[in-house]
Amino acid sequence: MNQYGLSAQVAVVTGGAQGIGYAVVERLLASGAKVAIWDKDPDALEEAIERLGGGGNVCGLKVNITDLQSVEEAAVQTENKLGPVSILVNSAGIAGENAPVVDYAESEWKKVIDININGTFNVNKVIVAGMINRDYGRVVNVASIAGKEGNPNAAAYSASKAAVIAFTKSLGKETAGKNISVNAITPAAAKTKIFDQMSQQHIDYMLAKIPRGRFVQVAEIAAMVSWLVSSENSFTTGAVFDLSGGRATY
Repeated sequence: MNQYGLSAQVAVVTGGAQGIGYAVVERLLASGAKVAIWDKDPDALEEAIERLGGGGNVCGLKVNITDLQSVEEAAVQTENKLGPVSILVNSAGIAGENAPVVDYAESEWKKVIDININGTFNVNKVIVAGMINRDYGRVVNVASIAGKEGNPNAAAYSASKAAVIAFTKSLGKETAGKNISVNAITPAAAKTKIFDQMSQQHIDYMLAKIPRGRFVQVAEIAAMVSWLVSSENSFTTGAVFDLSGGRATY
């Protein structure tokens, strides 16, 4: 496993108590970073901290990323516990239900959009402000191949992840004059608890679209993220990095 010199860095990983986020937390800790896990599930947070061995390099905070005040309070707590945040990995998100647009519940649509894109806005808005003041930062927003191609019966998820891609490109351009890199990744599906929100038919559809013939592993995603948040990634910003196993056409 490659490691990067992150010993002087403080990271926030949203949705970091499980799945992709947890794999990223493990990888950043292995490279010497201090990490604050932001998650809405207190039980998952407690379990994650226990598995990681606790200690002074990691802390867990219950955060509702759809609530700007909750995000602002978490940012203050994180800085008080670990120091100024120089790395943000925004992994929190939901899949939502699988249904055609004409049958999609309005409440479900609003829920997916609120978490996946409004939450992304809130977290980036608060954390990047400090990065601008300190003239250093690395941001990775987790989008999806669905945001590039659009999956049938997943319009809310696809639309929200397309919005994450466009948001990332805009913020990357806004901060390009600083030593800040803001990028997105577009992984294919990984076998995490998000599968619990999907129908088997939809899972089978996603697998059939991947030329490699398997789902991406969370460790593979974390490997790419760990370079993107390192100081070595000093030029690329506003970009989208593919992790689709050959599915993406651009």
